[in-house]
Amino acid sequence: MKRRTEQQEAICADIIQKAEPFVQQQLEHDHSGHDWWHIDRVRKLSLKIAAKEGADSFICELAALLHDVADEKLNDSKQAGLDKVEQWLLLHVNDLEVIAHVMTIIATMSYNGGQNPPMETLEGQVVQDADRLDALGAIGIARTFMYAGSKGSMMHHPDKDFSQHEYRAAGKSAIYHFYEKLLKLQDLMNTTYARELAEVRHQWMEMYLEQFYREWNVDDVQQREEG
Repeated sequence: MKRRTEQQEAICADIIQKAEPFVQQQLEHDHSGHDWWHIDRVRKLSLKIAAKEGADSFICELAALLHDVADEKLNDSKQAGLDKVEQWLLLHVNDLEVIAHVMTIIATMSYNGGQNPPMETLEGQVVQDADRLDALGAIGIARTFMYAGSKGSMMHHPDKDFSQHEYRAAGKSAIYHFYEKLLKLQDLMNTTYARELAEVRHQWMEMYLEQFYREWNVDDVQQREEG
């Protein structure tokens, strides 16, 4: 990682400061769990992981801030979202290498049913890990049901097999999303520190699902009466 001069650091700080209100404005009406607070958590996680792994904190922070502005779930198409981010970068960043690096991260960081190629750089691995960590644990559980609600999806359908549906196909339940994606993320973390964080969050989801099924089947009542 190249060390920056004080002047370069000041330029980086100014870019970050300009990115924040742009992202807030772009995502202010989101009710799917991809709002500003998701972005802020991913930014903070990215900075923590970057510090542990020796990644470029500026690249990580900028990519983390902008990543969901380009999300195809929030745009007419994936390309439309990428074009929006690139236009903003070209207006505010003079370093074409920085722009190319950030755009590569954003273009390939989504889960996409596990079909995207591996991240090419440490910074990409860091931001991808941070985004995936925010899909785990207590926050991940809350975001799963928030997204399902925003799409009119059911909470759980115990008699329906969704395995033949395409990833992101409409009509799948929130609980099924744990199995098609969330419970797989622990093993897909790129960095050592993210794997440590993911282990704890993964355990919380497993405990949640155990309790969910007890309550769904009213087994918790039976256990209490028998106890």
